[in-house]
Amino acid sequence: MSKKDNQTRTIATAGTAGLYIHVPFCQRKCPYCDFASGNDLTRIPDWLAALDREMEMYRDFAPRFDTLYLGGGTPSLLTPAQLAGLLKSIQANFTFAPDTEITLEANPDDLSLAILKNYRDLGLNRLSLGAQSFDDRELDLLGRRHDAAQAQRALDWSRQAGFDNLGLDLMYGLPGQTLLAWQKNLETALNFDPEHLSCYQLTLAEGTPLARGQAAGQFQALSEETAREFFLFTAEFLENRGYLHYEISNFARGPAQKSRHNCKYWNHTPYLGLGPAAHSFRDGRRWWNYRSLEEYGRALDAGRAPLAGEEILTAAETRREALFLGLRTCDGVPLDLVQNGAPREAAVREAIQHGLAEVQGDRFVLTREGMALADRLAVRLME
Repeated sequence: MSKKDNQTRTIATAGTAGLYIHVPFCQRKCPYCDFASGNDLTRIPDWLAALDREMEMYRDFAPRFDTLYLGGGTPSLLTPAQLAGLLKSIQANFTFAPDTEITLEANPDDLSLAILKNYRDLGLNRLSLGAQSFDDRELDLLGRRHDAAQAQRALDWSRQAGFDNLGLDLMYGLPGQTLLAWQKNLETALNFDPEHLSCYQLTLAEGTPLARGQAAGQFQALSEETAREFFLFTAEFLENRGYLHYEISNFARGPAQKSRHNCKYWNHTPYLGLGPAAHSFRDGRRWWNYRSLEEYGRALDAGRAPLAGEEILTAAETRREALFLGLRTCDGVPLDLVQNGAPREAAVREAIQHGLAEVQGDRFVLTREGMALADRLAVRLME
């Protein structure tokens, strides 16, 4: 293996590991979502028991972790006793750094001031609130369980409970949504001064109710130009109000407020994912669990890891991922990752000339306009 291959491979081994727990339950499925989740909450105890067995299998995954992310699904559906038991099992199986970032995803209508205070007492120090919108018409379209008033109450309660690292998920590009309506959502969000904002364009997964509605002509897909307008407006609006646009869909008050856990996915830091459909990565190997709760449980009952598949990345594949993921971030990628061969160097010059990228020290970084075309530029740079 060449020296360059070795440099590329080290991308996959740097940094303290992160732990992700997938909670595969929702009260009801949102019409745009194809994540692995079901609504039979009576199965939560069986899932917790299976998860305990999976944790025991991976006790030696890493010397310690410095992020823990409880995602889903809807982790806020867990009762206080279930959540306390889960955290106790996690702490019994794994070692964590003193300053570990501990995030829980929550739906506004699951929350009360008492529940949020309980979260703080259990050691959770970061809350990711799935508001999606502060417009009742949009929330109804998205099939959300909460209304705008509930979302705002949950934000108030989160602050009262002592959460000083608060993230908000918001969605744009909804059918019939205007830029003005989206701006009002952002303005409402900023009234609560969140440390983090994730702003995603609505993506319709194949087979979901909203995707079927679009296919039936109930509404039109967002055009590429309109999607670009929403993206550029969002970036400019939030940057002008002091937020760091550190990844295509993510904004933070400053470097310290980035989602430390999610950054691991973008820079090939090792992470362990437990629960149905969860993915893991270490030393150039990626593997993922069965999506089905039944298959997941059966494998663990039989004493087997619930693996649905795996892949070993070659040096070239690692480089490709580093390029695609790195260009999504404000840190960009090392220049030597894109300056390798005449066609790539020509693509680099072209991107800079058109204001889509710039060189910052020894890094190749996309501008705001370039981020709107990040995947397309990555493909061009791989040629």
